[in-house]
Amino acid sequence: MTTGFNIEDFKDEALLDRGTRYEKRIKELQDQGMYTDSIKQAVEGAVENIHTHQTQSFVIYGEPQSGKTGMMIALTARLLDEGHKIIILLLNDNVQLLEQNLSRFLRSGLDPAPKKFSDILDPAVKIGNSKWIIFCKKNSGDLKKLLAKIDNVKDKLIIDDEADYATPNAKVNKPNDEKTKINELVGKLLGKEGIYIGVTATPARLDLNNTFGNDNEKWIDFPPHPKYKGQDVFFPTTDMGLSDLEYKLALMPDEGDDPKYLRNAFFGFLVNVAYLNLYINDKPENYSMLIHTSGIKVAHEQDYKQVVKMFSVLRDTEHNNFESYVKQIYDIAAKNYAGSEEEITKYIIGHIDQNDIIVMNSNADKKTVDYGRATEPSTLFTIAIGGNIVSRGITFDNLLSMFFTRDVKHKLQQDTYIQRARMFGNRGDYLKYFELHIPEHLYFDWQKCFVFHKLSLSFIRAGKGSPIWLEDRRVSAAASNSIDKATVALDSGEMSWSMFDYTTDVDDVIEGTGASMSKLRDIARVVGDNSLPEYVLQFIEQFSPFGSNSIAIHKTTLLGDNYSSADTEQIIRARGFIGTGEIEKERFPEAIHHIKVFKNQDGKARVFYKYTPTIGNIRFIKNIGTKA
Repeated sequence: MTTGFNIEDFKDEALLDRGTRYEKRIKELQDQGMYTDSIKQAVEGAVENIHTHQTQSFVIYGEPQSGKTGMMIALTARLLDEGHKIIILLLNDNVQLLEQNLSRFLRSGLDPAPKKFSDILDPAVKIGNSKWIIFCKKNSGDLKKLLAKIDNVKDKLIIDDEADYATPNAKVNKPNDEKTKINELVGKLLGKEGIYIGVTATPARLDLNNTFGNDNEKWIDFPPHPKYKGQDVFFPTTDMGLSDLEYKLALMPDEGDDPKYLRNAFFGFLVNVAYLNLYINDKPENYSMLIHTSGIKVAHEQDYKQVVKMFSVLRDTEHNNFESYVKQIYDIAAKNYAGSEEEITKYIIGHIDQNDIIVMNSNADKKTVDYGRATEPSTLFTIAIGGNIVSRGITFDNLLSMFFTRDVKHKLQQDTYIQRARMFGNRGDYLKYFELHIPEHLYFDWQKCFVFHKLSLSFIRAGKGSPIWLEDRRVSAAASNSIDKATVALDSGEMSWSMFDYTTDVDDVIEGTGASMSKLRDIARVVGDNSLPEYVLQFIEQFSPFGSNSIAIHKTTLLGDNYSSADTEQIIRARGFIGTGEIEKERFPEAIHHIKVFKNQDGKARVFYKYTPTIGNIRFIKNIGTKA
């Protein structure tokens, strides 16, 4: 029986806080068969940071393509449940990226529904005391407009996607506290009371830049889900791993742009699509091939013309190259799938018109081209061509081939190249059909990027405090103009750590039997972590291309007159201790990691480490604190 209209009933409903958003979201994911443990770990860690530790600025880091957008949706739900009023999602300055991410948030059913910043600018829209989820690009014009609308609102929380891109202050070493425009505007948006959460796969720049004073000891790990395929699969660091890859790696010469390399990769892609749809899939699937160029528009155009030509030849039986191209396809199919070459070749020729070529990053049409055609391929043979835009924030479903057209002549920046690993993610049962075509030198430099990155993150995960970042002559940890020189310490060339009280236990290990890495860990147990840090052991263990032969553990040396320039009391020497003679090249011909203990007459000693690759040397970089 109705009691009649009562406005208070409806006020109560309007004021009701939907405090179960997070629980509902997790249940929805679980009902879809999704793995949620990683999401819950990251979300709970973030909430603890904010409400228990009162941390105003921190980072959530996770592997490339590991599902960070899904995590951010759940995090937003939880933060709304916790009472936060305005949550701002910052994304890279690209309209289509914003639309794709906004669409995912909208489909999640969050309450309130997310809005683009432009939807709230009209004076008729009142922010009031309501809850808002606002999407905004990291664009100075957009940020200024958003700031004008909500500057007087205190309770603002920013989730910055791809946080290491555009947000850090590239003028950090300039006088008078100069700031780059995006950094300045995001800082104003935060104000004194705002909370900043940076989300990224590559957090080094945020740390070394001290971006918004983020607390690197409160960073949150977002581990990948069980089906994730990442650096250990695509960039193994041992001979065994490289000889038993789960996918096909095609290394190309470091120099030259012979069209045959792209043609071979393209034909291999066609063959694999045909094989999957003929013999593996229950129903036909669409697949994509990503051609990653140097990033300049002219390179996109050149690769586009090559792809157009190849499709055109295969559509025209009268073309002079038709027979040659078909024979090459037939030969690849015979090599990879012996006995099925004829059916595969016929399938390709019969379906060749089902193609789509999408140029991404072109200045002329980046606002009009539907990138969704590449990220969720709608044709059997989908080819995506691009540079910078495909390196961040874009997930390619059913990506079956990746082709890098050129090596780089300059130093590789870790964050840039780690983000370019668009093949990472859930590649399911088709991983063994995936092909990576890449110049040889670039592949091994890329591998090194991931080795350095993995070791840095493992240091954080081990709870050792501030992370250590690694770089060498070919690989830099972050853009040099973003590294805060006032707070960053560098160890280069020969390294040593705290002195320890010498005992013969050290020499017993050094002169004993056993594998080099095992002996090295025994030394670390004797001298302690402060004298031989775990991150160094992990670096050596992960980057030993010649196995045990990569490591040389030299006999202990007593400092005497032969080291007259040394401070024997402190066991230091300006030009170092490990020179050509100490390296013992004849005894350790393949060694690139050298460990040697030096002791003095007072019973004190230090462990010294030197990394001697063929080219260059390594530096360990650490943020030692904020500026006064």
